[in-house]
Amino acid sequence: MNEKPVIQLRQLAVAACAALLLGGCASTPRNPDDPLEGYNRAMFSFNEGLDKAVVRPAAQVYEHVAPKPVKIGVGNFFSNLADPWIGLNNMLQGKPGAAFSDWMRFLFNSTWGFLGLLDIASEAGLPKHDEDFGQTLAVWGVGEGAYVVLPFFGPRTVRDAAATPVDMAGDSAWRADHVRTRNSFTALRLTHVRAGLLGADRTLEESTFDKYAYVRDFYLQQRRFKVHDGNPPLEYEDFDAAAPRLGGVAAAAADAAVERLELIDPTAAGPMAAAPVSPQR
Repeated sequence: MNEKPVIQLRQLAVAACAALLLGGCASTPRNPDDPLEGYNRAMFSFNEGLDKAVVRPAAQVYEHVAPKPVKIGVGNFFSNLADPWIGLNNMLQGKPGAAFSDWMRFLFNSTWGFLGLLDIASEAGLPKHDEDFGQTLAVWGVGEGAYVVLPFFGPRTVRDAAATPVDMAGDSAWRADHVRTRNSFTALRLTHVRAGLLGADRTLEESTFDKYAYVRDFYLQQRRFKVHDGNPPLEYEDFDAAAPRLGGVAAAAADAAVERLELIDPTAAGPMAAAPVSPQR
């Protein structure tokens, strides 16, 4: 039998399969939450490069040099500064009980807690809350809009991006009149929060096929979780079907790692900025 026609048939079959695969990939719907994906990926890479060049090295030095009690005190201090603004947002969201709890936390920790270095309010039964103006806008009925990655500030939705200047204005550290003090607070807070993520870096790098997609998906999930006070509606879906998923221990590790990436206070200027981190204890 002449082998030439057989070879040609095989080549045609391979070409047909390739065409079908490419057609299937082309018809895969993009994530509707991320219409700006091209821009977002470029900005994500920019922020990653800035983090690797500046923020991560500073965080590594801080993690190595600062004793644990100092790091706990720093975390408590910035957490305490955030409580008045958190309380105001709780009040604006129609939760006066939580708002008064936040303000009492600030009063207790600012006095008996030595300017917030000690978190005695939690020990007294006043829980730490996590609210910002983006969540307040959501409660008022403002839609979240598209996912967007901001330079320096990192993951946002359009709603959260619009709320960021308001959150900055409500941040006690940002309102410091002395420029050098304000800059020092910002640098210390960014370094402290980034140091808390160092242990998650390797897990995230090695456990995900598409780091950008994981950061996006978990940021959106976490924001929706916070907006609905832990009870998000079930209609949210993951449309990024092409992104491979992990299983077992790797999935749990990746989930925890990415969840902590949302960690940076939205009022903190930095390449990884996101929501406030709860104080260390």
